[in-house]
Amino acid sequence: MSRRVRRRVVRRGKEKVDFPEIDENLTLDEKWVLDWTRLPDDTVIQLFSCLNYRDRASLSSTCRTWRTLGKSPCLWQTLDLRPHKCDAAAASSLASRCENLQKIRFRGPESADAIIKLRAKNLREISGDGCRKMTDATLSVLAARHEALECLQIGPDFCERISSDAIKAIAICCPRLQKLRISGIHEVDADAINALAKHCQNLTDIGFIDCRKVDEAALGNVKSVRFLSVAGTTNMKWNLVVELWSKLPHLIGLDVSRTDISPNTVSRFFSSSFSLKVLCALNCPALEEDATFVSNNNHKGKVLLAVFTDILKGVGNLFVDTPMNERSIFQHWRNSKKDKKLDEILNWLEWMICSSLLRVSESNPPGLDNFWLNQGTTLLLSFMQSAQEEVQERAATALATFVVIDDENANIDTGRAEAVMRDNGIRLLLNLARSWREGFSQKRLRVAKAVAEEGGISILADLARSVNRLVAEEAAGALWNLSVGEEHKVAIAEAGGVKALVDLIFKWSTSTGGEGVLERAAGAMANLAADDKCSIEVASVGGVHALVMLARCCKVEGVQEQAARALANLAAHGDSNSNNAAVGQEAGALDALVQLTHSPHDGVRQEAAGALWNLSFDDRNREAIAAAGGVEALVALAHSCSNASHGLQERAAGALWGLSVSEANSIAIGREGGVAPLIALARSDAEDVHETAAGALWNLAFNPGNALRIVDEGGVPALVHLCSSSVSKMARFMSALALAYMFDGRMDEIALVGTSTEGSSKSINLDGPRRMALKNIEAFVLTFADPQAFSAAAASSAPAALSQVTESARIQEAGHLRCSGAEIGRFVAMLRNPSPTLKSCAAFALLQFTVPGGRHAAHHVNLLQNSGAQRLLRVAAAAAGAPLEAKIFARIVLRNLEQHQTEPQV
Repeated sequence: MSRRVRRRVVRRGKEKVDFPEIDENLTLDEKWVLDWTRLPDDTVIQLFSCLNYRDRASLSSTCRTWRTLGKSPCLWQTLDLRPHKCDAAAASSLASRCENLQKIRFRGPESADAIIKLRAKNLREISGDGCRKMTDATLSVLAARHEALECLQIGPDFCERISSDAIKAIAICCPRLQKLRISGIHEVDADAINALAKHCQNLTDIGFIDCRKVDEAALGNVKSVRFLSVAGTTNMKWNLVVELWSKLPHLIGLDVSRTDISPNTVSRFFSSSFSLKVLCALNCPALEEDATFVSNNNHKGKVLLAVFTDILKGVGNLFVDTPMNERSIFQHWRNSKKDKKLDEILNWLEWMICSSLLRVSESNPPGLDNFWLNQGTTLLLSFMQSAQEEVQERAATALATFVVIDDENANIDTGRAEAVMRDNGIRLLLNLARSWREGFSQKRLRVAKAVAEEGGISILADLARSVNRLVAEEAAGALWNLSVGEEHKVAIAEAGGVKALVDLIFKWSTSTGGEGVLERAAGAMANLAADDKCSIEVASVGGVHALVMLARCCKVEGVQEQAARALANLAAHGDSNSNNAAVGQEAGALDALVQLTHSPHDGVRQEAAGALWNLSFDDRNREAIAAAGGVEALVALAHSCSNASHGLQERAAGALWGLSVSEANSIAIGREGGVAPLIALARSDAEDVHETAAGALWNLAFNPGNALRIVDEGGVPALVHLCSSSVSKMARFMSALALAYMFDGRMDEIALVGTSTEGSSKSINLDGPRRMALKNIEAFVLTFADPQAFSAAAASSAPAALSQVTESARIQEAGHLRCSGAEIGRFVAMLRNPSPTLKSCAAFALLQFTVPGGRHAAHHVNLLQNSGAQRLLRVAAAAAGAPLEAKIFARIVLRNLEQHQTEPQV
């Protein structure tokens, strides 16, 4: 095949202008459309070079010519497998392209095993992270198959399963090795290091980082070493180190950061090592706590880089001519004429300083705030512009880590965030996020407000559409963090973030290894769904279907939890939109949520129960949940959560409360054994738990059979305790109403024959429980009867007097309760009950349900008017023998009915 592009060079002064000479045969067709299959080979290869590996493979499959061009060696010099799941099959498919591969980056031991099948015998550089589980066998085979290896870097994760045996194998198999950096080995013994000294004559850069023990004497035998790091390594014998390492003839840079090196050791190094130029000692407590050493600037012509020194100025001293602006020293170096020796030192310094700053940011030791604000931030921002991708990535991660001081709640250190923004850091982070290169786009942009202000939301929404799993995962995670607060939710929706998240779920739900993407996408959608407008957007772009699909099909705990939480939030908007009904009508939604209540994970069960609770506010959903086995599942959940979190207990009781609005469900809950666990939850000290349990018991008590079960299970003392002692007015109110239902006489008939219908003939004596209940109901009602206001209302029929009583008696939260016609009828009937206490309680309850402004007040007024309750209310208000509170409360209810009649209906 002949090339269609021939290169020629035209000289203009000292410039070279390079342009293609286009083949005259490459023309547009009749419709002015370019025939892409006739593009010049060089153009196609250039196009391939702009794509990531996945897209290159896809484009290569379009035709035979492009398949051949897609295998061009110039396209396969480097390979970054970190964003992809690389198994043996994937490696085999790539093998034909990797004959000339020079550099590879991977993540995890599984990918390391697969690399062997690439047959890249000419590989020069291997860099791996996420290798905590890598074994000696894997690393040894990796070395044995790549004898031309010059650089091997494994970290920063602790490689606890790698031993000295693997180091020895590397030494024997890779005689051309020049750079070896490995993190977290338990022990590097003398045999392994001596093997390196013997077989790797060109080994100039060694890093045994965060190791527990390294043989100091053996390292003194590696005469070729120019750069040595033992950062974070423990159990060092520093006297031996000084004696032997100071004699290393070529040692230029030494990194002892995060160790217990002493001031005396550093001083001896400076005095005895003739070749040493720079010593890194970041976060070394023994040095930082010695005031005399800190103030001593006589370093014998050597450069000391520590948190108490001016690091950028120290780096500037390595130059022959110190640049004017020391804060941009690294940028000056990158733009200056190349000096091989200086390049070697500064590349090493970038890598080592950045790695130590990342470790320090993760541990966040106290006392370094000034360092971060005055030096650390500037250093990291400079490193983000490094030519070394690993340095850029670690710098971005370190920035995100040291700014966010509480990952779980996304709390930001304001001072550190301002330091990042002051030096244009957010823009640098976003520029990296825009980059197509795989590693850059994975950094967590967690400084929420700053990201939003810099236009980051639109960028993140675009990145969420990436075909790269890690890019999509981190973008979804950033949107999850941004959506925690209220201020960014609308902006995310307007930037297309909701649609991008839904598309992510559909895309990755059928792919292996996408669990992280799915959890973050579902978590972000859960946050967004809590907003009314955003919840409508979620539903309109297929979010309900996507979330139900996850709840039904995904088996990963985190994904299930976030999907259930998102469905719960979608269903939480009640009358403001139709999402509650939409979720219930989605095929399989209710069945899936019911099944999730059986999960072994508390978080999943909690969110599933919460979703069922919210969904049960819709009449059709309520019955469908019961039909899907919801009663049995939720009763079992209530039984099992006695020692669980308060959140799970509240939602289990809440879901039963919601289902029990239906009398049929209420009866089913009682027969299924739901009374006992609800009584147990009513005894909880947690306000949210016992308040919700009281609501469920109130509903259950409407049925005489359930009322008797509550008595039989010891529920009266529990309700009495709530009625008299809870700090929640609502818990006290609903407990009083439950007790009123139980002892208004409807249960007495069943009590005479006991519970024979349930398989027992035991009769129950109600006299003691009745006296206890009525006494506490009366006491409860009287706590809302302000004597001064009652006296004024009794002496006057003026509206102001009644308004004063209403204000002192009103329970604001009671306005959210919605009663059925049967329940309102029950309270109206109590107005005729011979018990003065029950009359007062009924009038008090009707007052709460009809106060103007209550969410369901108009509904309750209509029920009362349709039932002709006005007559009974007038009788109660005028009854000579009725308690004063019953009469005044009845008058207020009548006034409420009149007010609703005169108010315009909306």
